[in-house]
Amino acid sequence: MNISIKTRLASTAAAVLVLGTAAVPASAAPVKNIVLVHGAWVDGSGWKPVYEILIKDGYHVSLVQEPLTSLNDDVTATKRVIALQQGPCILVSHSYGGTVITEAGTAPNVAGLVYIASHEPDAGETESGNGKPYPTPLSKAQAIEKTPDGFTYLDPTRFYELFAADLPREQAEFEAHSQIPTAASVFTTPVTNPAWKVKPSWALVADADEVISPDLERMYAARAHSHVVEVKGASHSVYESRPKDVAALIEQAAQHAQDGSTK
Repeated sequence: MNISIKTRLASTAAAVLVLGTAAVPASAAPVKNIVLVHGAWVDGSGWKPVYEILIKDGYHVSLVQEPLTSLNDDVTATKRVIALQQGPCILVSHSYGGTVITEAGTAPNVAGLVYIASHEPDAGETESGNGKPYPTPLSKAQAIEKTPDGFTYLDPTRFYELFAADLPREQAEFEAHSQIPTAASVFTTPVTNPAWKVKPSWALVADADEVISPDLERMYAARAHSHVVEVKGASHSVYESRPKDVAALIEQAAQHAQDGSTK
């Protein structure tokens, strides 16, 4: 074989190698910042079991303590914590927190969204409106009480059975008596700019949820094209009762939110 033929073959082989390399892009670096957003009537302390798993696995975790005084106030509080992150972050919600991250998640450093037994309204939708076609034991029980100045809370005598049936009773009863009254207006304020339309998302359906219908959670996940998992027998407090399942989904989002394969 003469030198010119050898040269052409070598050039062809090099080109094939280059093309082959280009066809398989390298995976993006995983996201290391996680922001956790709680729902109505509770505070961020319920995230502690998930927080401990994520910290142990090397993530930087921040918790938002929303005031629960209005959707706008809660979105502002969440954006404040998002702005403190050093680099991209995964925004995680529970329950009403899903409405909050849907509005706050358009921030440029939010790489992905994780909805844990959460609402995911579209533009113009409200939690209250979305819930009406999907009645739950909570809505049928009429167990949501309201103060004279327009704040809501869950009847403490019904908290265990409706909100946290798979937690130890003593823990649920403590939470029942340490509720944060939540402005009724948060459930009727429409979303304006849903982040799940432009950001990759993951969703966990709590199979035995009595606060948000599991069928509504499934509808939300399907509509948003979320990566979805279901936890059988889990109550609305799944983020406390099944922290390993919840943390695993969050870590999956952190690993893949930036690799371009999700949305």
